[in-house]
Amino acid sequence: MWQAEHVAESLKKHGFQTEIVPLVSKGDTDMRPIDGTRQVGLFTKRIQQALVDDEADVAVHSLKDLPTEPDSRFVLAAVPPRESVLDALVFADNSPLLETQTDSDSPLAYLPQGAKVGTGSTRRLAQLKQLRPDLEVLPIRGNVQTRLAKLNAGEFDAIVLAHAGILRLEMTDLPHRLFPLDEMIPAPGQGALGIEVRSDNAEAMHAIASLNDAAARLAATAERKVLSELHGGCLAPIACHAKLETSDQGTELCLRAIVMSADGKRRLQEDACVAVEPNDADSQVVEAHELGALVAKRLRDKGADKLISTVRDDH
Repeated sequence: MWQAEHVAESLKKHGFQTEIVPLVSKGDTDMRPIDGTRQVGLFTKRIQQALVDDEADVAVHSLKDLPTEPDSRFVLAAVPPRESVLDALVFADNSPLLETQTDSDSPLAYLPQGAKVGTGSTRRLAQLKQLRPDLEVLPIRGNVQTRLAKLNAGEFDAIVLAHAGILRLEMTDLPHRLFPLDEMIPAPGQGALGIEVRSDNAEAMHAIASLNDAAARLAATAERKVLSELHGGCLAPIACHAKLETSDQGTELCLRAIVMSADGKRRLQEDACVAVEPNDADSQVVEAHELGALVAKRLRDKGADKLISTVRDDH
């Protein structure tokens, strides 16, 4: 609802009238752990159906939940400015763990041996296990409030949440520490919104185009291309982070991507950059796609397909 209201407010500032259409997706009601067998579009299909049925003109998604498979009925009309891409380790209210003296930048330094950490993400599970094999990483589902209730009830010593969600819900007073990017690489598209319209709705497409942020869209395009090429879906421990970097030599789009085993013992990583033309939006998108495809190919050459299929077989 925050996301929908945020987009509505942004559209109003550009002179467009809006109406919120609240919907409930299967992902909101099905609390079983994500196992990859039935999850594609879990959070998005109901919202996309509203476009098909003309219930709504605009669909607002968390971009990391939006399937990468193309669907000619819809157009990703805009990616607004991106929020924080970081992950946060959240502790219970009044947790004594935060009183631990530590000189480390790692949030995990606050956790004792064998601590219980909750996450619904295989990507986070794999990176946590690589960093701290001793941790007991347990599945958790539900909205932020549900997860916090379980944390404060003592089911976990800490849980991992997206920093973007904490900021958007104005819950910055939560006791939390942020993972640096060299410890926890985000999901493709994390922190970004994806705004869809029907491909035949030119009026909505025009309105939504005013919200697009070129840098956010390029980064998300490269990240999602990796996911698409690897056929990763929700299950595979695939993490990506892309960003524009400007120097005296010009502007580059740089991308880091990893594929991991669920136990964190195997990690494949690739980094690459591509120069982008500063005033040519069409060529920038092509370059972002090519960068994602290149990094995905290098990962596949290292054995990413086998690693991803092994994780699927385990489920």
